[in-house]
Amino acid sequence: MESAAVTVDSVADKLKKQSLGNDGSNSKRMLKLEELNWDHSFVRELPADPRTDTIPREVLHACYTKMLPSVEVENPQLVVWSESVAELLELDPKEFERPDFPLLFSGASPLVRAVPYAQNYGGHQFGMWAGQLGDGRAITLGEVLNSKSERWELQLKGAGKTPYSRFADGLAVLRSSIREFLCSEAMHSLGIPTTRALCLVMTGKDVSRDMFYDGNPKDEPGAIVCRVAESFLRFGSYQLHAFRGKEDLEIVRTLADYTIRLHFPHLENMSKSESISFSTGEEDDSVVDLTSNKYAAWAVEVAERTASTIARWQGVGFTHGVMNTDNMSVLGLTIDYGPFGFLDAFDPSFTPNTTDLPGRRYCFANQPDIGLWNVAQFATTLSTAQLLNDKEANYAMERYGIKFMDDYQVIMTKKLGLVKYNKHMIGELLKNMAVDKVDYTNFFRLLSNIKADPTISDKQLLIPLKAALLDIGQERKEAWTSWVKSYIQELSTSGVSDDERKASMNSVNPKYILRNYLCQSAIDAAEQEDFGEVRRLLKVMQRPFDEQPGMEKYARLPPAWAYRPGVGMLSCSS
Repeated sequence: MESAAVTVDSVADKLKKQSLGNDGSNSKRMLKLEELNWDHSFVRELPADPRTDTIPREVLHACYTKMLPSVEVENPQLVVWSESVAELLELDPKEFERPDFPLLFSGASPLVRAVPYAQNYGGHQFGMWAGQLGDGRAITLGEVLNSKSERWELQLKGAGKTPYSRFADGLAVLRSSIREFLCSEAMHSLGIPTTRALCLVMTGKDVSRDMFYDGNPKDEPGAIVCRVAESFLRFGSYQLHAFRGKEDLEIVRTLADYTIRLHFPHLENMSKSESISFSTGEEDDSVVDLTSNKYAAWAVEVAERTASTIARWQGVGFTHGVMNTDNMSVLGLTIDYGPFGFLDAFDPSFTPNTTDLPGRRYCFANQPDIGLWNVAQFATTLSTAQLLNDKEANYAMERYGIKFMDDYQVIMTKKLGLVKYNKHMIGELLKNMAVDKVDYTNFFRLLSNIKADPTISDKQLLIPLKAALLDIGQERKEAWTSWVKSYIQELSTSGVSDDERKASMNSVNPKYILRNYLCQSAIDAAEQEDFGEVRRLLKVMQRPFDEQPGMEKYARLPPAWAYRPGVGMLSCSS
């Protein structure tokens, strides 16, 4: 019996060492690229396009087209990579040093066991149904499962033509690729749900782009980002099949079942003891129990995740720029970084998208309402496929509104260091900030320096905010003095010490955000094959709430050149 016990113990020790690392430490064994644990559930479980050519066409009754990357490269170079994303995949950091790494992540050489494809989806663009859109320049390599059974989809953006490219070339330029790489990682560090980026490779070949749509294209360096997310499924992935009518409605159900099973498994086995029910408030006082319809529970969760993400955008002053339904993730991730921008001078009507200028549909202040509009389109899709009834669809939209307001109020309360939400005080503050075009990020960071001392003289009240309140006249000084007085009065009743409040506020109000001019400086250097600034900017943006002595220049207000076309604002093609 004793020898048997020793044998069992030795097996257990071996298993423990394998899971912890051979030295028994807590570090997981890091993998080579050839050792990644690929899964291909999307390809395996969903209907495929029978064709694999890249001829632009309507792809019917299919969720994807199998497609090899076709981008041409010439001595490709690795520009930047994310160690934290490599950790998610349990990929050995030494793999980035491989001479063939740029070839593998440009798509020029195939990755072992990858099964590449382009996804088929549709969407509303600027409020109008656009029909089939699809991955016109993105090719998914497959899904990697790590040791925690987390699923991570890897996708090359800019890897060549697909049937969904329409009249485009399927390629991407260094300029937009740097912006996407850096913002994906910056948003993650700000605590905002987002797709991630593993690496960025320069192809060594030029790509022609007409950045301003003015008939003056120019050659720019080509590049490819490897994007990473649990899934790149969008509202438009379901919409396309619902819009195509009877024959494709079953695909909506199949795709919904697939999504729930892999990404919302908690909704598969809800019991009545976890009852989620609500009163419709109608005359018959009917109650709908979401545990009886997993699709209704799913629609509600998609709505709430979307609301939560957009509330966080508003909190840091992020404007997406292109909130079309094909750019809305069903996982509530921030997805598809095109002409995005963080607020510098506070302007609720700010849009970073030149294409959006006539109507400003996607401006900063409109984002919460557009989120609701998009959720309504998603709910309509599920209703069309008879997965939801009208009451369930309406409830999903109702939950969006409640979740957004709940999260937004919590975020703004924390930003001001208040104990409870004060609608009037926050409203007045935003009004003042808009009048004086106050820098959104720097103002909230400086606000933590206000002392909760009602005896401070009027002359000294605004000193902590001096760096943000630039060039304001006497009348505006009086408006700000009045606001700061009421703010101090509110703080003085909270019972929270100045130091404690400052630490708390600085943990939610970033010092560093990815301003467009910082991106442009990194792009200008990278186009001369100097990648140092891209890498420095990544490091700074990975710790946005820390002071980072010596890095203060990255928190500065934008210089005058930051407002020129192509820096502060970009087109959809960017």
